[in-house]
Amino acid sequence: MMRRHGALVTTALLVAVVVGPSHAQAVGKVLLPDLRQAPVGCRGGFSGNSSWCVDWDVCPVADPAAPNGECVQVGPIGAVRLRFTTSADNIGDGPLLIHGSRSDAGQREMTARQAFQSAVDGSIPMDYAQAQRPIPATMYYEPTVTHEHWHLLGFEHFQLRARSGATVVTDRKNGFCLGDRYGVDDQLPNRPTVDEGPAGRLATLLRQNRCGHHSPEAMSVVQGISVGAGDDYPHTVDFQWLDITKVPSGVYDVVNIVNGDRTLVEKSYANNASAMAISIRWPGNAVDPPATITIPPQVRLIRNCPGAEQCATLRE
Repeated sequence: MMRRHGALVTTALLVAVVVGPSHAQAVGKVLLPDLRQAPVGCRGGFSGNSSWCVDWDVCPVADPAAPNGECVQVGPIGAVRLRFTTSADNIGDGPLLIHGSRSDAGQREMTARQAFQSAVDGSIPMDYAQAQRPIPATMYYEPTVTHEHWHLLGFEHFQLRARSGATVVTDRKNGFCLGDRYGVDDQLPNRPTVDEGPAGRLATLLRQNRCGHHSPEAMSVVQGISVGAGDDYPHTVDFQWLDITKVPSGVYDVVNIVNGDRTLVEKSYANNASAMAISIRWPGNAVDPPATITIPPQVRLIRNCPGAEQCATLRE
């Protein structure tokens, strides 16, 4: 891809942000990210037929309280989990960049600000004080052995929904560590191609970003996704599941939504959801799950619907 010199290729957007104690509005031309929720159950960066994705499974566990319990095939089943990989791509004009900060080491959480790349000179605010927009999301340090880093709250959510659209099960995952974990195939003019310039240097940082790993004492943390990159969470990670232990037989949607509350400013919110239609069938064609589960239900993929919140209502 041709490296750009001079003016950045983009649609320059005016964004009003509230800054400082005076609450005065500052307006500037910035490059906005565009978060795209990738197909449910697909590995990060997958670009083929989403109905062929295999990064999902049914995992019966003995201990319902274990966030990442071992899948069991025999013995008592305490809970049945539908596990799946979730991924979010940035196909926008500028990076998604979030700075977290706290002024006192005794504070359990950091406040957060979203920073935007300038469409005029390409500069990127690289600290909390310069980041243009306060956001309501916070960051907290997760001490669990498999994490031990700072998590951004509320970035992505997933649900199991009935055909009517009613929510049947909600996720228990609450925190994310964002970085450039893979690349996407889209042709994006503002994708950084070398490790120089503001966007290139940020991409180098985000490729290695571990969100303050082993640093509960950190006073600031950066998270984000460069243009042309994405962040994924494999289905084997803690809380990458929905509990279907008490879900009756039927057809449902597994729905993933990134930035569902729209607290992060984006170029478009039209691509923030993806859905996967599944069929759940308990043994013996039973409608309801048994009081004591010894055999998990059969879960079958019907279809995958990238970019949509409803999939099960489509005709087979």
